Amino acid sequence: MMRIHFNTKLAVSVAILALVRPVPAFPADQSLESPIELVRRTVEGEIGTGNGAKAMFTDHKGTPQGSQTKLVVETREGMAGMLVAIDNKPLSPAQRQAEEARLEGLVNNPEGLKRKQRSEKEDTEHVTRIMKALPDAFLYESDGSAVGNQEIGKPGDQLVRLKFRPNPKYNPPSHVEQVLIGMQGYLLIDANQHRIAKMDGTLTKEVSFGWGILGHLDRGGHFLVEQAEVIPGDWEVTHMSLSFTGKELLFKSINIKSDEAFSNFRPAPNLSFAQGVDLLKKQQAELAENQQRP
Repeated sequence: MMRIHFNTKLAVSVAILALVRPVPAFPADQSLESPIELVRRTVEGEIGTGNGAKAMFTDHKGTPQGSQTKLVVETREGMAGMLVAIDNKPLSPAQRQAEEARLEGLVNNPEGLKRKQRSEKEDTEHVTRIMKALPDAFLYESDGSAVGNQEIGKPGDQLVRLKFRPNPKYNPPSHVEQVLIGMQGYLLIDANQHRIAKMDGTLTKEVSFGWGILGHLDRGGHFLVEQAEVIPGDWEVTHMSLSFTGKELLFKSINIKSDEAFSNFRPAPNLSFAQGVDLLKKQQAELAENQQRP
């Protein structure tokens, strides 16, 4: 399933679900699959994905305040991430020491680690609910095709492009799905593997949460998520862009603007969180040593 990060209790996270050239028409068996049938099968593929494979990768996130680069490893006890650069500059020795101390503090704090695991579980549950809502929340229309590459889909695979717009008959079961009623955009779906390669959506109207009491998202909010098969059999998010404004609890402003790239994927062993931290420290030390070489 897509690796997604969440930002507010108002389900702004919903928007962060999870360059190509045209290709010839699809084979006859694929052309018989209607847009909604393709979306339903793809949602089943996304939700049903879970082969237990772990990965290590680099996460570079830019915001108006600057950028941060992290080394991240998936462990059986959750995600472990270590900051390695700020504004594309390597950490100073003091900053490295503070980052290692932060991670060691988490390793030695079972309750803190459990809270982190609960948060990640909630994130996954939100993503699952949004994925399940996609077939009913939107109306879909065929809009051409594309071909997969290293960052979108699987290289050489056919990608079906579907435009989507809100389904006026859709009634969101909770505030988590509420944002979908104001979204429109397009999907790129890998027609062979039934996986979402790209989702691009824009809020075409203001969307309120809790009858406007909890807050709202402004019209014009935008998100972009791209996925790819980065390791044979393993699909991961490779790019995520967010731009949202609004209000939370009537008074607190929401202003989310970020662009995040995930790269340098490689398989990771089945590690505990503590072992993952040790691996990150080793990788960080090697990185620092290489940066000091002339």
